Amino acid sequence: MVTGSQVTPEEDKIQFSLRPKRLDEYIGQRDLKGKLKVTLEAAQARKEPVEHMLFYGPPGLGKTTLAHIISNEMGSKIYATAGPALQRSGDLMGILTNLNEGDILFIDEIHRLSPTIEEFLYPALEDYKVDFVVDKGAFAKVINVPLKRFTLVGATTRAGSLSAPLRDRFGLYYHIDFYPPDDLAEIIIRTASLLNSYIDSESAQMVAMRSRGTPRIANRLFRRVRDYAEVKGDGRVTLELAERALDAEGIDSLGLDNLDRKLLKIVLDYYKGGPVGIEALAATLNEEADTLVDMVEPYLLKIGFVQRTRRGRMVSAEAAKHLGVALSGGSQQGLFDK
Repeated sequence: MVTGSQVTPEEDKIQFSLRPKRLDEYIGQRDLKGKLKVTLEAAQARKEPVEHMLFYGPPGLGKTTLAHIISNEMGSKIYATAGPALQRSGDLMGILTNLNEGDILFIDEIHRLSPTIEEFLYPALEDYKVDFVVDKGAFAKVINVPLKRFTLVGATTRAGSLSAPLRDRFGLYYHIDFYPPDDLAEIIIRTASLLNSYIDSESAQMVAMRSRGTPRIANRLFRRVRDYAEVKGDGRVTLELAERALDAEGIDSLGLDNLDRKLLKIVLDYYKGGPVGIEALAATLNEEADTLVDMVEPYLLKIGFVQRTRRGRMVSAEAAKHLGVALSGGSQQGLFDK
């Protein structure tokens, strides 16, 4: 127990990011790492900025981490913002004019840029200049502002929502997929080391199996397991303590949480396995449709528990089996085989 002004090593370390700083420290996504390494080394050899690149995939898989790694590898500064934060051309103008040669501009949720900002960005990406309009009416004039050569790194969970003109201005596209349990277990062990904690390989593997293929979730679950081990044990994470901690969090053996199970059970019980439209499902769950599409569905689709069809979402017989739901003859309508 900590008393007074004492600070544990864990509390001191938690202030620092768990993200790797270099490409060699990055765990998983081996094919992507190989391609990215060639791209960075080629740009360094030519002494020029990296081409504009787009990372796309489900949330929590390392898109922001890779943007910072690119900045570190290229020895340049990174300026990070998000699509919804850029509402006026003046917002982007201030950022662009402060970029130096080779700097990285990272825009998260780039699919949410407004059309006005997109149009303003096009000449900056192609010709490294922007046309800024000052005054109005008869006094309006266009000022051509040259920019230094920079690299735009975009991140999105919905690559299909990007407009074609914006998508075409990226020279490099990288898809980030879910991580296998072995890579997640390695990430968890690394996180434990950074936080001055301990977890054995068997426990790390079990936590990894419940992490939905996502490093962000793996690190979050480890912190919950660590807290449980410190309160209920001696601080060392064992398999028994890890299982009890995750069961208490409502995370089952496949990594499904309460919202996942609720979605599956509603489709099975109310809609006889589907198909059901996402809007109807969101209304029944009292959740936003975007929350289901971006945060819940990707993993359920990955493990084959949900299928998207033209008529709506359908739940698999394997999902029903996992939930222990007995399927009557009528309720099997709409179910598909995994």
